[in-house]
Amino acid sequence: MKKLVLLSLISACAAAGQTPYKMAVVGLVHAHVWGHLAEMLKGKDVTLVGVAEPNKELLAEAKKAGVPEELLSTDYRKMLDEKKPELIWSFVENNRHLEIVEFAAARKINVIFEKPLAASYKDALKIQEIANKAGIRVMCNYQMAWWPANYTAKKVADSGALGQVYRLHGVVGHGGPSSEGIRNSTFFAWLTDPVQNGAGALMDFGCYNALWSLWYMGRPESVYAHVNHLRPAVFPKVEDNADLMLTYKNGIGLFEGSWDLPRSYQDLEVFGIKGSVYMKNGSVEQQQGRNKTTVEITPLAPEDAEPIAYMTSRMRQNKPVEGMTSLEMNVQVVEIIEAAKESIRTGKPVALAVKR
Repeated sequence: MKKLVLLSLISACAAAGQTPYKMAVVGLVHAHVWGHLAEMLKGKDVTLVGVAEPNKELLAEAKKAGVPEELLSTDYRKMLDEKKPELIWSFVENNRHLEIVEFAAARKINVIFEKPLAASYKDALKIQEIANKAGIRVMCNYQMAWWPANYTAKKVADSGALGQVYRLHGVVGHGGPSSEGIRNSTFFAWLTDPVQNGAGALMDFGCYNALWSLWYMGRPESVYAHVNHLRPAVFPKVEDNADLMLTYKNGIGLFEGSWDLPRSYQDLEVFGIKGSVYMKNGSVEQQQGRNKTTVEITPLAPEDAEPIAYMTSRMRQNKPVEGMTSLEMNVQVVEIIEAAKESIRTGKPVALAVKR
């Protein structure tokens, strides 16, 4: 029966002129995987050919989520060599991203990672070098990269309606990661580890903020960071609140990332000489003086509206991954976070090296 379903999905895609790519999941310790499995199992743009995770409790969770038992494996290397996918979506610890790229690149397999690209700038540069040399695509997935509101706000800023954009204020965070249940506890264990994650809230949410700043104003000249350890009993190894100040010749980015907020935030306000635009998921508000208007959200094209559709469209059209999820921009995100960690250590702003 399962084989018939799989064949029908492949036939449907072939009838539409698009054979689905073979895709595998490597790792289940990143809790974002549980929100994406359903889309993978639909079989529209990809056929899921394997899921590998050494933790058997997590494999049992994947089976509960609808993954056929015959697709489950404890050894990702063996699984990839047997199934030969064209695309991997990796849900491992941040400090293992380089390991995954090294293995995938040798087999010409494209890779999607959950943000951030790596736990360290050194690893990020190495990932970029390996991917470029092998000619594979590496995409860094962010939730906000698929929000129509995010692009509507950017379009307002790019139109000149706000005048020169010179100031960004972003707030990203929530009340902190949960450690209850097998899905959350395995995520919490490495997310709150300074080596496996790369930091605490600074890495978890600072990467969103760094990405916004790069997207709107480019690479900053310097980075200053301040962190708090407000709940050491809950997060003994890492900071739970992190603030960034990214400076530009004619601008500034002020950003907050926290595991101590009373509700969930992924909000950005963009200021220009003539006005501002405020974005949160689902809405965009533009203001000039006392005049405040709600901006109509422009829907995204289907191939730009979610990660699998976007990555497979890039593969099918033989185009690079661009924009917020691109390898180049996300190497710079990790560069900013690395500078932030140095700023925390020294208590001083850190100038970014001049790019030649």
